[in-house]
Amino acid sequence: MAGGHGPAVTRASNPARQAVEAVWRIESARIVGALARYTGDLALAEDVAQEALAEALVGWPREGTPRDPAGWLLTVGRRRAIDAFRRRAALEHRYAALAHDLGEGGMSSGIGTAATEHDGRDDLWDPDRIDDDVLALIFIACHPVLGREAQVALTLRVVAGLSSDEIARAFLIPTATAQARITRAKKTLTAAGVPFELPPHEQRPARLGPVLTVLYLVFTEGASASSGDEWIRVDLAREALRMTRVLTRLAGDAAEVHGLLALMELTAARFPARIGRDGLPVLLEDQDRRRWDVSAIRRGRAALATAQRTGRGLGPYGVQAAIAECHAVAPSVGETDWERVVLLYDVLRRIAPSPVVDLNRAVAVAMLRGPAAALAEVDAVAAGGRLTSSHQLPSVRGELLARLGRTDEARDAFLLAHERAENAQDRAILERKLTALG
Repeated sequence: MAGGHGPAVTRASNPARQAVEAVWRIESARIVGALARYTGDLALAEDVAQEALAEALVGWPREGTPRDPAGWLLTVGRRRAIDAFRRRAALEHRYAALAHDLGEGGMSSGIGTAATEHDGRDDLWDPDRIDDDVLALIFIACHPVLGREAQVALTLRVVAGLSSDEIARAFLIPTATAQARITRAKKTLTAAGVPFELPPHEQRPARLGPVLTVLYLVFTEGASASSGDEWIRVDLAREALRMTRVLTRLAGDAAEVHGLLALMELTAARFPARIGRDGLPVLLEDQDRRRWDVSAIRRGRAALATAQRTGRGLGPYGVQAAIAECHAVAPSVGETDWERVVLLYDVLRRIAPSPVVDLNRAVAVAMLRGPAAALAEVDAVAAGGRLTSSHQLPSVRGELLARLGRTDEARDAFLLAHERAENAQDRAILERKLTALG
């Protein structure tokens, strides 16, 4: 399952175990967020959430699924937190007694007081605070005291609910490395005394950049899985989309938040058509556009309009959303406004240059001016030496060479792309292209 805060749930026919999996996938961020608000300690919140999940795995198959599954998990997590407070209080009491015996005077136990106060609290699961809890969790996971890699790992763990194994696979790192990043991140937050709360309103604009970057990375991994057997990880992409919607409600005047939301909505609108009825990936030119999610397109275009209205020009996410809009409104690949797409990529290259942007622009150039013009641009990207491990560059190059009739070179490029591809579905696409070359 997607839940990363507790032990993995093995898929089984037992309805109770399936209920555990479903509840955790949907509610894990809210549960951990509420427990973090309750305890004031993110690491403890995740630990007691794990304990609650473990109890559910054992108890629900035997005793049945409770009427309020998320509430059950929260109640058990709260009890485990109180137990932890009491253990700490008892330990401090022993320390105080020892200090007294040594003539150092008494020591007061703030933790004991906290436990007493928490015992009487009844606001653990406050529906009016759910979004604030999740948003606070996002801002904490993306706190400036953490490096970008730690921010991504912690967000995927405590907000998106991925396991350490899933995070490791998503970013092609060993599981031990993913676990170490998460552990160090939590220790860093604790050492820095980061409180569990939303940053003050005046600090939010400066803190938005890392948050948007992490949400974008999470969505991108869901929309185009870098490894594994799935081409799209819909649950992961939808979680990033949900978190971005929450963000727009609390940062309504930030244009790039709406730009990112527009990009996600317009990209997710194509998900239903990206997998064929045979379970195989379907590329853009072959997709049945009648299967695109019209409601998502409408929401995406509305978010893009908001970004254009509230900002002083679109930022990088807004420009990418404008490119996605060109695809969303076109009846077919051939009828797409490729001239506008190329112009938008020119804008994107100026405000957020990267070799991936250059490569995507080359694909648009191929549609507008032909494969020869695009091949020159792809070769220029390759000469830059910044995509040496990517399968996308040789894949695009192979496609252009095939269109130019340079079959042997195209085959070599597709073979290189196949060698580099980490995702099974990407390899399947390349195998089909190799077969088509004869």
